[in-house]
Amino acid sequence: MDPLTLIFYAVVCAVLSLFAPKLGGRGPRLAVGAAVGVLAATALPYLAAMVYGG
Repeated sequence: MDPLTLIFYAVVCAVLSLFAPKLGGRGPRLAVGAAVGVLAATALPYLAAMVYGG
């Protein structure tokens, strides 16, 4: 795993964890976590292209 991917997902998870207790029970947290994961996975290729110039 390259450093950009590792840092990107670490930041996404850290920010999500700040709000996790406020999201309710397991179901809402799971849904929000899945949505954030999909958004993060979608955004990463664009971020990598900007950083690496590809």
